[in-house]
Amino acid sequence: MTSRKKDKVQEFLINLCSVLTIAILVGIIGFIFWRGIPGINLNFLTRQWEERTTYVNVGEYVEYTDSETPGRVERFGVTLEIAGDGVAIAGLDSSSSLTKGVDGAGSVYKMKKHDIIEDVDGYSVEDAYEEWQEGGGQDPEAFLAQITAELNALEGTSHRIKVMRPGGGIIPMVVTTLYMIGLCLIIAGPVGILASIYLVEYAKPGPLLNVIHFAIQNLAGIPSIIYGLFGSLFFVQVCRMQYSILAGAMTVSILLLPVIITATEEALKAIPRGYRESSIGLGATKLQTIWHVVLPGAVPGILSAVLLSIGRIVGESAALLLTAGTVATIPGALVGSGASGATLTIKAYTLMKEENDLQTACAIGIILLIIIFILQIASRWFSSRLLKHRGQ
Repeated sequence: MTSRKKDKVQEFLINLCSVLTIAILVGIIGFIFWRGIPGINLNFLTRQWEERTTYVNVGEYVEYTDSETPGRVERFGVTLEIAGDGVAIAGLDSSSSLTKGVDGAGSVYKMKKHDIIEDVDGYSVEDAYEEWQEGGGQDPEAFLAQITAELNALEGTSHRIKVMRPGGGIIPMVVTTLYMIGLCLIIAGPVGILASIYLVEYAKPGPLLNVIHFAIQNLAGIPSIIYGLFGSLFFVQVCRMQYSILAGAMTVSILLLPVIITATEEALKAIPRGYRESSIGLGATKLQTIWHVVLPGAVPGILSAVLLSIGRIVGESAALLLTAGTVATIPGALVGSGASGATLTIKAYTLMKEENDLQTACAIGIILLIIIFILQIASRWFSSRLLKHRGQ
């Protein structure tokens, strides 16, 4: 085979591999969007995941009007509608008593649109709705008129309402994911960057440096489940952090260190040695040279390490399953009771494993892709602005 034919064969193989790679990538993303788009709506993006039932004590609404709006309950200054889950709030007056209720703990509980009214002073709206559904669900306006008549006829100036706030939203997982990204970068970022500075600027070539590099390479190849087992034993049990967002962040931070150290080290090595020598020759100390000359020049590479780290944090599941937990609520603390939380990846995993809900899992996958895309744009914008500022 002539060299020309060999070149053509190699060119064909390169092009074929490129096309296959792009096709696979487009196919995966296309499948996620195809199955996930139908599951994305306003409720999915804005609600809590778990539905919440609360008993609320409210006062009387005094600004009565002569409105004949269907479903209007003048006693509370609210308009009701029939929703898929029951009788829901369609609208509230700005001074409605339902916006000034108090729950069982004595805290202010403001009802809002789409909340489901289940019971008022012993009158079960939920039972009435189920009976109407069993009867065929005919004439919804007449049913709403019946409900509003019953509620307007209630006596007294204070009322006890059982209200259910529907779930099915991803807000808790989005917040937990952002918390996890922030905590991991705060913990692993400085440690990884400082370690890279030591390896490039201070450590002398020799057996010790070779051992450190060997250890970093091996840490990068360890399965994440091993980190999860370590985190579960050390952070959750020995350090008594329990299943918490901090235990998860500490575990994932260890997992990120090889990524950050390797990428930052390469960025620091790319800075010409002459820059360092010129800075020191002008009277700057080694630390000043590193801080004012080396690090600014390595910013693009460091940001690349941060981007790789964010992708690893967002996509991590095994380590977080054993340390942060699977509770779909917004963590109320870093450690202890109420500190557990599920990221978007964990929720997608549990949906497929426990409920076989492919549509919702793919919808969460779309949100993950969007978050990563936004963070990449923000990082690149910050990097370009920084380089532009340095150029001035």
